[in-house]
Amino acid sequence: MKTLTIIPSRLSASRLPGKPLLKIKGLSIISHVFKRAQEANIGDVVVATEDQEIVNDVIKNGGRAILTSNDHKTGTDRIYEALKKLEIKGVDLIMNLQGDEPAINIEDIISLNEKMISNQSKMGTLAANIKDLKDLENENIVKVITKKDLNEDEFSEAEIFLRKSSNRDKTYHHIGIYCYSTEILEKFVKLKQSQNEIENRLEQLRALDNNIEINVALAKSSPIGVDTEEDYLALKKIMEYKD
Repeated sequence: MKTLTIIPSRLSASRLPGKPLLKIKGLSIISHVFKRAQEANIGDVVVATEDQEIVNDVIKNGGRAILTSNDHKTGTDRIYEALKKLEIKGVDLIMNLQGDEPAINIEDIISLNEKMISNQSKMGTLAANIKDLKDLENENIVKVITKKDLNEDEFSEAEIFLRKSSNRDKTYHHIGIYCYSTEILEKFVKLKQSQNEIENRLEQLRALDNNIEINVALAKSSPIGVDTEEDYLALKKIMEYKD
């Protein structure tokens, strides 16, 4: 099975403009993510972006990037355009990594890829244990409820993704990494946005609303995404302290 990792990225994030090019230890956030994906060693890695500055930065740091349209509604649409443009032959799986998680655990990327292959799954994602009960009420932390309890070996189907939950049972912190078979990615981007997806601002609900199963693997840890200036400074401190 051949996997291609595509990392969608853009400068115009509403809460923290210019986020992908903010530096940690002298390297941009987007180039950190690229290097993590490369270290997972599961196949080619490409950044897909609408911004020439991001392309330049990734290439300057030894990565590969492709310019895509600036009118995509979602990162998945951007990934699909990149896949078509790249014309890489024989790709079976597409790994979609978030461009704002420079501390993503490499073992989690490898684990998701392996589970997709061994279970012949069409769409998969990651989730971590919720340690703080306050996170159940926090709308900025997306939750997933799975059919079975997650453990190292389980690749359970997702029941639902939601922003608030009063239920602790089989409820996990969803991590926004996806892996799709190429045919499911193609099917997904052609589907209309569902009412559920629009109301909850969760793209993955479009898949569930159209009877596309999403399997969930347990991640070793929840990466800190960078959405705000505070997130950036906190993560910068952690990553710089590690050295």
